[in-house]
Formats: sequence, structure tokens, C-alpha cells
Amino acid sequence: MTAPTFELDVPLALIARVRNGETAAFEQIYRCFERPVFNLAWRMLGDADAAREILQDAMLKVFQRIGQYRSDAPFWAWLRQIATNEALMRLRRDKHVDDRAEVPEVIDETAPPWVRADSAALERALAGLSALTRSVLWLYHVEGYAHHEIAEQLGRTVSFSKSQVARGTARLRELLACVPDEPTPGPPEHAASGTSPDSTAPPQALARMRRVEPSVSRTIFSENPS
Repeated sequence: MTAPTFELDVPLALIARVRNGETAAFEQIYRCFERPVFNLAWRMLGDADAAREILQDAMLKVFQRIGQYRSDAPFWAWLRQIATNEALMRLRRDKHVDDRAEVPEVIDETAPPWVRADSAALERALAGLSALTRSVLWLYHVEGYAHHEIAEQLGRTVSFSKSQVARGTARLRELLACVPDEPTPGPPEHAASGTSPDSTAPPQALARMRRVEPSVSRTIFSENPS
């Protein structure tokens, strides 16, 4: 099994079929991206049920808006942006975005706290972060978004994104220093080791946690969105 990366090549012919309303073609795209979309939403929100809702909403919008896709950018990047927007809208709706004041950027030259952490310990530590801080850490370190991209999506400044990364890194260090040696619930479905496919790979322990295989009923296909 491979890691649920978004960076998948989707044939233009398949996209054209979806534009023509072929549900079977869209289901192929759904099957390709359901795991990375679910994993992104679950990591940002920390709630499996909410992540399943984000998956359904995001993929429905992909179906409805696929006519807006322009092939001058990778299809996976366009789809990932829709999924990210849906997760961020949920954060805003649940008032996780506006409850954090900006703090001065902290320059931390020590080794990142996840370098020597195992996946179980990192799971527990990430669960101890606020949804906003965890989301910014995940978007920056795992999904590869730049600070200015995160800031734009949150409607905040670049300094805000940097401060959240610094805040989250410091908090992870504290949590990992005192985390007990006990079993912890893993992702809502199956998780396994994996690595990032690109040359700027996220921290190894974080990258291992990218692999999530959701079990999601495809209610989207019982409808006929237009």
C-alpha cells in the first residue's frame, strides 16, 4: 500500500469525462483522493466524523466545479485546495481561528521535537494541540504550504502563521517530554508507515502519520449533483 499523497497524476481524458457528467469517471477520482482528503481533514480537525463530512462536501464541490479547473496547474493541487478550504471553513465555523492572538516569532535552533519521537507518542502530543495550531503545523510541515499561503487562507499575516508553527513546535516539545509510555488510540481507521514523495519531505514521524485509510460510505454517488 502506498501513502495517501495528493500528488497523483489524473489523465485529462478522465477529467473530461467527469465534465461530461460521467459519474463512473468521477468515482475513479473519488477513490484516488478519498484517503488523502480524509486524512488532511482529520489531521486538521481531530474529529473523524467531521473529516468524513469534509470529504463528502469537498468531493461534491469538486464534481460541481470541475468545469472551473484549468490544466495550467496540477489537478491534485486544485482538489487539495478545495479540501483545505472546506476544513478551514469548519475551523472558522467552530471559532478555532479567531481565538488566538499573534505572538512574536520565536527562533528555535534546537532539533525539532518529532525527530526522535515515535508515532504513538507524536499522536498523543498532536492531540494536545489546539485545532488551529495543529492545522497550521500540518499544512506547513506535511502538506508543504508556505507561510504566505497559510496566512492568506486564514485571513491573517505571515507572522501569524510563523508564530503558530513556533507555538506548536514548542508545545509539542513540552508534551513529548512528559508523555506517558502507554498505548494510544491511532487514527480512526488503519495507519501504517509511509514517506512523503517529494524532495522536501516532512519530518519522518509526521510523514508516517499521513497514511490513513478511511471507511466512508459514498453517499455522494446516490445523488446527482449539478
